[in-house]
Amino acid sequence: MAFSTSSTNLRLIVAVLLCTIASARPVPASSNDDTGVSGTGKVYTKVCEPTRFAALGLNMTAFQYCNASLSYADRVRDLIGWMTVEEKVGGLGDWTAGAPRIGLPAYKWWSEALHGLSSTGPTTKFDNLATPHLHSGTAAVYNATVFANPINSAASFNETLWKSIGQAISTEARAMYNMGKGGLTYWSPNINVVRDPRWGRAAETPGEDPYVAGRYAVNFVRGMQDIPGHETVAAGGDPNTRPIKTSACCKHYAAYDLDDWNNNTRFKFDARVEERDMVETFQRPFEMCVRDGDASSVMCSYNRINGIPACADAHLLSQTIRGDWQLHGYIVSDCDAIRVMTDNATWLGYTAVEASAASLKAGLDLDCGESWIKDANGKPVMDFFTTYGMDAVNMGKMRESDIDKALTNQYMTLMRLGYFDDIAQYSSLSKKDICSDEHRSLAVDGARQGMVLLKNEHNLLPLDAKKVGRVNVHGPHIQAPEKVMDGDYTGPPCRYVTPRQGVSKYVKFSHQANTTIYFGGINLHIEREGNDREDLLLPMNQTKEIIRVAEASPNPIILVILSGGGVDISFAHDNPKIGAILWAGYPGGEGGNAIADVIFGEYNPGGRLPLTWFKNKYISQLPMTSMELRPVPKLGYPGRTYKFYEGPEVLYPFGYGLSYTKFLYKMDTNGTAVTIPVAGRHCKKLSYKPSVFAPACPAINVDGHACAEIVSFNVSVINSGGKGGSHPVIVFTKPPTEVDDAPIKQVVAFQRVFVHAWSTVNVSFTLNVCKAFGVVEKTAYTVVPSGVSTVLVENGDSSVSFPVKINLSV
Repeated sequence: MAFSTSSTNLRLIVAVLLCTIASARPVPASSNDDTGVSGTGKVYTKVCEPTRFAALGLNMTAFQYCNASLSYADRVRDLIGWMTVEEKVGGLGDWTAGAPRIGLPAYKWWSEALHGLSSTGPTTKFDNLATPHLHSGTAAVYNATVFANPINSAASFNETLWKSIGQAISTEARAMYNMGKGGLTYWSPNINVVRDPRWGRAAETPGEDPYVAGRYAVNFVRGMQDIPGHETVAAGGDPNTRPIKTSACCKHYAAYDLDDWNNNTRFKFDARVEERDMVETFQRPFEMCVRDGDASSVMCSYNRINGIPACADAHLLSQTIRGDWQLHGYIVSDCDAIRVMTDNATWLGYTAVEASAASLKAGLDLDCGESWIKDANGKPVMDFFTTYGMDAVNMGKMRESDIDKALTNQYMTLMRLGYFDDIAQYSSLSKKDICSDEHRSLAVDGARQGMVLLKNEHNLLPLDAKKVGRVNVHGPHIQAPEKVMDGDYTGPPCRYVTPRQGVSKYVKFSHQANTTIYFGGINLHIEREGNDREDLLLPMNQTKEIIRVAEASPNPIILVILSGGGVDISFAHDNPKIGAILWAGYPGGEGGNAIADVIFGEYNPGGRLPLTWFKNKYISQLPMTSMELRPVPKLGYPGRTYKFYEGPEVLYPFGYGLSYTKFLYKMDTNGTAVTIPVAGRHCKKLSYKPSVFAPACPAINVDGHACAEIVSFNVSVINSGGKGGSHPVIVFTKPPTEVDDAPIKQVVAFQRVFVHAWSTVNVSFTLNVCKAFGVVEKTAYTVVPSGVSTVLVENGDSSVSFPVKINLSV
């Protein structure tokens, strides 16, 4: 940015008058000037407000970073130019000190919105009903909309739903910000692939398929961030200037799916991962999140990957996220990940100063610390960047230019959020926009869409409330407390509807009733962050009780399971006295209504499992610490997920789900062929099964190819029953049978459609050949193999497929 002589002199004069350089990093403190955050004074929704500067004894026109006629880049350059190195270092943590002498307020970066606004972290402030007069901000807010957990939402296979949930959450987030009760930067969603069924955080994720997880990320992030009319930038425009509603963050990058198993913790775990698995599984959702979702943030994880902490790996951060994928935003650490490098992983014997310097140099822009924890003196335990950054600078281990880059990525994001200027169309959002009827209705609908019917012998469900009249209810989750229904990373729901309350809308309760519903499952004492599961079973006393209740009931009972991950309920599936099984996941604040609506036929269940439900025997065959997705014959380890396991230890497969009707498929093609020109005759080798003769040109490298070829087809979805319902149509592809070590099949597309009773809906699909038929070779190249691949569409009642002959023209 160029300055005239007069503007330069003005900058120098103001700097002399205002500059008070601290000798150490200041600890953030409460201020009457907490922009967008509650404080004891006036709440401002933008930094560049003249009256706010005047209250600080400053003239806003002296600071070009508040000149809205300049570009974001020029304004951020001006802002950083005003800052001393101490102030810059103070801006590298999640709880920044700001720089009051130049009008820059403190800001708390850490907020969560996994499936609704969460009270986790220091920023979002819900008030206490017991002390309404002590509320924060400009109004008392006690609740927000709590949607079903991501694993439930994923089971809907509905991209429109995922985006709508993101939009609703971001609206409530802007309302909280306007009232001084929240921030603008949210560290959600969690898009780690569920590699092992024991992982305690399965409920937070979209499941085991990397493509599904990626599409979930794209839609949720777009819902959180996109402003109507600004979904993209014009040709030649700068994506770093695209305004966003709130900032979303895809986490935890990468190969993170172990918390605490057999004394292996996420803080010490070194994930030994093949590059093929990184490209094919662990990185793919994040690449889609950044490239297609245009996420404004990525969070790196605690674990090491092949010996190097994820948050200090320049290849993963600077080269891949920012370089290859072109992130338009900032990279943040999982909270206290740098401390983990020194206290837990003891990486290279690095000191706190060295670990901080290495992480910043690798491309980390923001360090989340333990700001919610107080030390012996009552001060927050801060992050490593702000605690040790000045020591690193003074010891010559941290460049000020690297600090400037990190701050640029941060402040460009805040510029896009309207933190400095506000965004007019959201400035009127307030308490009335939180827990609105629209959002509560979406919460019910989302929870219903994710319900998965696992068993329904003799069409026991749905129940006819008028004929049944009354029911007998049993189980530990009849009156499930909020933490069971809501799951983790949640705030107080608008209202909390228990399963019993939901059922009571339809029938009365009686111990003499002929119909029995058992509400069972697990909870966050068994599966959660920091706690992986010991087995895949229900608690033994619950299993015995279910069997006892079923035997005592005059008619087969209905079993409702609440869980995030899969549960081995083989005993129930095989028991004729248990006639129906419904998986409800952790369905959120409106979950009781959603469960009852499905049981009594108000809603026809259409969910399909987003992860495989293994039998308990499966986990005895391999440790959680084995990161391979494919089978490891020399160790006797089976493959993982539906893509690499087709053994006997599966109770319910990926994509399984019943309905109160039957959906059948027909296709409009018997097969097709695609010819791909091979530029420069550059063919790639391909791994074939033994005794298979390799063709002259086995495969083509996706990199360097235009990838314009497509395969289009229609699927007729036929409702052969008398009840309308929604149905997810999931498209898989299978590689040529002669290709070795390839996935058994993989999801490449899906759509959820509603089909009226006795009706047919035609669903169109267009597959990009490179994306849909590509496989990742051992060399980590993604290639399209020559030969016959297969397109497959299947559910429990119907299966159709057609061959796709791929010819490589040399």
